Amino acid sequence: MNEQKLKKIKQRLEESTVGIAGAGGLGSNAAVALARAGIGRLILVDFDKIERSNLARQYYFLDQLGKNKVDALKENIKKINPLIKVETIKVKLEKGEMEKPFKDADVIIEALDDANIKKEFIEEILKKLPDTPIVGASGLSGYGNSDRIKTVRCGKLLMCYDERAKSCDDDILMAPRVALIANWEANLALEIILGEDK
Repeated sequence: MNEQKLKKIKQRLEESTVGIAGAGGLGSNAAVALARAGIGRLILVDFDKIERSNLARQYYFLDQLGKNKVDALKENIKKINPLIKVETIKVKLEKGEMEKPFKDADVIIEALDDANIKKEFIEEILKKLPDTPIVGASGLSGYGNSDRIKTVRCGKLLMCYDERAKSCDDDILMAPRVALIANWEANLALEIILGEDK
């Protein structure tokens, strides 16, 4: 890649903001991937605290147990790149106001646990922020079967998912598959931001 193109990509990423709803397995891993790619600003929204069980698939460490996820994730991102602007919002997303933290994001990543809240969040973003692309995910459970994961595009919504995966209630969540889909979401966000430079 020529130096001029690399400089253009770097500048575009540094000028871009990605909002992430949820800082669990999907959100924490997607945020770290975007930080390593050189995104300029992240908006992290989550109300939860780190528990020992989270360490199996979320980007946190033993000495961060009990901390708010968004605060701990900000710490980890700053260790990767202290120049990234990281805005943390410790709220539980409520129906009717879910779009508020993301109004100035260039791309939004949906990384929520509950299937009903996922649906409500995506619908609300599409309705209230119709010009903002949103990347969602579904079908995280299990292991293997990576070739079944695909991206479905519907207007401003991009969903990466495995339609044959079992519900998380009926199967296990494991780090490799969760991180794979989280990185898939991050990669789609970069594709949206960079456009023709992909």
